[in-house]
Amino acid sequence: MDLDERVARIVRNTAEVLTPEELRPLFERESAPRAYIGFEPSGLLHVGHLVTARKMRDLTDAGCQLTVFLADWHAWINDKLDGSLDRIRDAGRYMQEAFIALGVDPARTRFRWAQELQAEPGYWDRVVRVAKATSLARSRRALPIMGRGEEEANLDTAKLFYPSMQAADIFQLPVDIAYAGVDQRRAHVLAREVAHHYRWPVPIGVHTPLVSSLKGGGRMDPESLTVEKKMSKSDPDAGIPIHAEPELIADRLAAAYCPAKEVDGNPVVELARYVVIPWEGHLAVDRAPKHGGSLDLVGEEEFLKVWRSGALHPQDLKAAVAAGLARVTEPAKRFFAEHPGSIPGSLLP
Repeated sequence: MDLDERVARIVRNTAEVLTPEELRPLFERESAPRAYIGFEPSGLLHVGHLVTARKMRDLTDAGCQLTVFLADWHAWINDKLDGSLDRIRDAGRYMQEAFIALGVDPARTRFRWAQELQAEPGYWDRVVRVAKATSLARSRRALPIMGRGEEEANLDTAKLFYPSMQAADIFQLPVDIAYAGVDQRRAHVLAREVAHHYRWPVPIGVHTPLVSSLKGGGRMDPESLTVEKKMSKSDPDAGIPIHAEPELIADRLAAAYCPAKEVDGNPVVELARYVVIPWEGHLAVDRAPKHGGSLDLVGEEEFLKVWRSGALHPQDLKAAVAAGLARVTEPAKRFFAEHPGSIPGSLLP
């Protein structure tokens, strides 16, 4: 893979890169740039995480050394899984196995825990330095990275540490590329501001889109690029587990919000655009000749053109996406069927 191909692999299927102009010089000076993505271990993965897994594979395919950061302390601060560190760490071990089952290369990926990083000499010094370069108001504005509003009245003080910790993680690891969904962009912008303040190396932010809740209501906020109601582990009925049987996938999609011709906030359209097409290269629509015959839509542009024209019925789209998701998630479903103990009982409903 040449330089242009490596850069293109990083940029494709993203919502935003901060900034694209910095990527090529990075790959020119570093043969294996350091990339990372952080997760709060807090439950079972859903099909929205396939967006993330695809980009994780893009990063390693482009020659990056990838760190998957299992943010157990951050999840604890954020009261995930009732604040039980044991359950949080069960979830982290499950996530590691799940991403490997989805094809993330363990030879080019290291999994690190927040508990390891915070025990390193200099970590808390770095957290304080980040906090010293950040106003209290700026930290509060970054709280949506936790899925919380800055106006929450019952906010404990530990949650105000969170934005400074997340930015400090980036420098402590350290990384050249900070990757996440667009809901984490404020943390990456904060890290870039702090880097300029201290003249530390400035991380490049790579952000992929979020998948809306299957129940609808996922309109995008043009300022933050986030969606109002994303697919979430905290609302199982709003998503589809990655180890789901094809029947469950089809049932959940059959009931999903999917207004004809509409793109913005349409979770079925998003699953076609952000999951099935990036993973398979096309969207295969199997329908009877009396309904227009089968279609093979290659790429997002062709799919959106057909969808917006009204030539593709929502029911046919749902069936096509269900079939695509069943194929994409088959390796994960097979892995967890063969290793039933890999899904901790503490994470099951």
